Amino acid sequence: MSDILLLTHRVPYPPNRGDKVRSHHVMRHLSTLGRVHLAAFADDPRDLGHDAALSQWCASTVVVPRTKGNARAAVEALVSGRPVSMTAFDHEAMRAAVAGLLGERRYDAIYVYSGQMAQYLPADARFVMDFVDLDSAKFSGYAADARGPMRWMLRREARLLGAFERAVAARAQATLFVSAAEAALFGGQAQAVENGIDTGYFDPTAVVPVETAGPLIVFTGQMDYRPNVDAVRWFVKEVLPDVPGRFAIVGRSPTAAVRALAGERVIVTGEVADVRGSIAAADVVVAPLLLARGVQNKVLEAMAMARPVVASTAAAEGIDHGGSIRVAGDAGAFASEIRGLLDDPATASALGQAARARTIARYGWDARLAPLAGLLEL
Repeated sequence: MSDILLLTHRVPYPPNRGDKVRSHHVMRHLSTLGRVHLAAFADDPRDLGHDAALSQWCASTVVVPRTKGNARAAVEALVSGRPVSMTAFDHEAMRAAVAGLLGERRYDAIYVYSGQMAQYLPADARFVMDFVDLDSAKFSGYAADARGPMRWMLRREARLLGAFERAVAARAQATLFVSAAEAALFGGQAQAVENGIDTGYFDPTAVVPVETAGPLIVFTGQMDYRPNVDAVRWFVKEVLPDVPGRFAIVGRSPTAAVRALAGERVIVTGEVADVRGSIAAADVVVAPLLLARGVQNKVLEAMAMARPVVASTAAAEGIDHGGSIRVAGDAGAFASEIRGLLDDPATASALGQAARARTIARYGWDARLAPLAGLLEL
């Protein structure tokens, strides 16, 4: 039986945020191809202590707590001339852990999830690099809207991280991104291995919607992640005044800027035990992301739950939705699409059913991850 080394920048369990959803299903799929040996960071204390659960898929597990703050990472980056994204995940304990794992046995395949983890492999290692999203392009987008020293810092990050990504791709036996658009943007021999969705779990018949009164518009996501924060702030300011109902922001770790949005028409839930109940209660699910990379899990989840979705052009770009969601290019279009769906429940229901059918036909995880065996040469 093959031995597979899997490096991930966050513990792939529980799958309670977008990046961990993909890494979780990658881990599960790899476990059907061989014995998985996992080395991962935990940047949340709640991500520790899951060894029993992880043993369902992993023959061995090493989890290193990541406690380095952003300020320290930034100082180290400036001193060393490296990207902040790398210094933030540069940890001596992880370096020792990976070296120990590589010294224990010969691996038939190595899968690196997220660029930050490539720094732990020796120069002669053969591996598949799953960048997921093109992070250097993300920072370039941030820089376009920034001013002063922050703009300089973000431009620096985009430039240095882009150079790092290209250097890693030159070493890798395969370079993966979450969508064809991301792979094309990177160029070269990059390939797309798309996200999927567990339509058995995200099934509208499997949950009871949370109780609500009146029209409800829902956004889900990790609420200390800048694109999500920017999206809900924009929506509340530019779109919500022109549509009826209330807007629920559902997701863990809301920043102060997000909590400040709470009011008569805006609900900020924080972390919920089961996001499916909130999605099921939505009259419309929105994804008003101004900056988005790859395939948005939040959109696939809402589609699988048979909810009508209105997404920004950026949020919809990586999804082959076949017209089963509504795409809006600006605030006026967003408001118009939402009002139309709220005013016509039959059309909204039909759109949601079409979206679920689309996810079942197009986005099953087994089908999406089937290429991995060939890419890993297993």
